[in-house]
Amino acid sequence: MMQRVQFDLGKPDLDKLLSVADGDLLYRGVKRRENDKTSTTIMHGRVPYITYNIFAPYADEMIHGFSTRLGGVSREHLESLNLSFSRGDDPENVTENFRRFSEAVGFDHTRAVFSDQVHDTALHRVTEEDCGKGIIRESDIRGIDGLMTDVPGIPIMTFFADCVPVFFYDPEHKAIALSHSGWRGTVGDIAGKTIRRMREEFDSAPERIVTAIGPSICMDCYEVSEDVASLFMEKYKDTGDMGTVLMDKGNGKYQLNLHAAVRRNLLAAGVKEEHIAMPDICTCCNPRFLFSHRASKGMRGNLAAVMALK
Repeated sequence: MMQRVQFDLGKPDLDKLLSVADGDLLYRGVKRRENDKTSTTIMHGRVPYITYNIFAPYADEMIHGFSTRLGGVSREHLESLNLSFSRGDDPENVTENFRRFSEAVGFDHTRAVFSDQVHDTALHRVTEEDCGKGIIRESDIRGIDGLMTDVPGIPIMTFFADCVPVFFYDPEHKAIALSHSGWRGTVGDIAGKTIRRMREEFDSAPERIVTAIGPSICMDCYEVSEDVASLFMEKYKDTGDMGTVLMDKGNGKYQLNLHAAVRRNLLAAGVKEEHIAMPDICTCCNPRFLFSHRASKGMRGNLAAVMALK
């Protein structure tokens, strides 16, 4: 049985992160980022996953979740809930991992539709004809970093290992979207483009859309060079809060805050401040709990974000 478990902020004890009780995986000491309140809930069980409290009022209308690396069958650097067929894993292991994750969250993995991420800003509206693309049949969805739908019963999924997941829900028109916002997608404003596309496709009003910025690399962990930093300087130079997005360390090195940049993009697109949940878990700070490309130097599996309308 799944239980809602709230974790307090505090210093992590990674050596005691995992234990087993009654067949369930338990974890303590997950390092959280401080924000105005704890924004996530870790649903613990044989396959733990993360949810956002901002979506709790809509639990009868849709499901959502973000995977961890716990509870699967993959081995070595992919241990254990790798959700990628392209990281060198045994396809049978990956399929079993998807089955376990879907059972925990409550969706049919055989109907899931996958993105095909290329660190760009192209979006795709998912229909019934797309069901199963990427999981049980070949997909013709190419070069797509964001998915959206208003069709119940179709899980949409995007994939991560430090980049920023962005969740979108329009409770008025019952429409959902997921976007993959790495540094290129953030400069390219995929979050804002998703809001505008939802307006075109579903008549969604930006001020009604509820959003969450998912678990991803934090500013403390994300050093970038001047070529990347200069793009963010140009994009956010007129916002008045450049210091929250970029910190100059000297010698051509900067710390980049993708969370703050994505938040800025959402606000600029018309999303209300109170409709943006900020992340409180960093992938790179928690490499035994979540996959992180930077922490593992590329030796990792993939995490997944999922949404589906009921």
